[in-house]
Amino acid sequence: MRFLRSSLRRSERKRRKRARREERREKMFFHIVLERKIQLHPRYFGPHLRDKLVAKLMKEVEGTCSGRHGFVVAITGVEDIGKGLIREGTGFVTFPVKYQCVVFRPFKGEILEAVVTMVNKMGFFAEAGPVQIFVSNHLIPDDMEYQAGDMPNYTTSDGSVKIQKDCEVRLKIMGTRVDATEIFCIGTIKDDFLGVISDPSAAS
Repeated sequence: MRFLRSSLRRSERKRRKRARREERREKMFFHIVLERKIQLHPRYFGPHLRDKLVAKLMKEVEGTCSGRHGFVVAITGVEDIGKGLIREGTGFVTFPVKYQCVVFRPFKGEILEAVVTMVNKMGFFAEAGPVQIFVSNHLIPDDMEYQAGDMPNYTTSDGSVKIQKDCEVRLKIMGTRVDATEIFCIGTIKDDFLGVISDPSAAS
């Protein structure tokens, strides 16, 4: 009976940790309303004007980064297209467009799963979607040592765990640097439940 209660408590703790991870992941995605001015050539005027504006909006906006809001993942709807304003001397018309979109922006303390893109003696770089993260060698567990060679990596003393290019890691965001067109993060794997979660080389 005592063993059963202990097992149930462990299962409940694991369930809560998974729930917290999912909650943190959801907090990185936001559904917001933004505005943008779209220029269109007069040759596109006609019955499909709205479709042309939406197509150009998606091409210009999706996949871009705003330091204030984050990375625009997808446009989910167009709320309003204002009256066009003719630009003198060009013939182009500028339309103010208000649209809904999903943006991705990580914050300090959040947990991400990322793919390692480069390893060197200073640490390693990883990508989580559009976000680039650097993990310093000071934020890698002490039992992992850097190994140079054709495939640089960090390996535990017993060789059971290896961080190298293309492996997947779970890390924690320690800080972010934001500018007008980019968000760069510093991460750590020196904490509980962080580190390598998938190594393609191990499968081969």
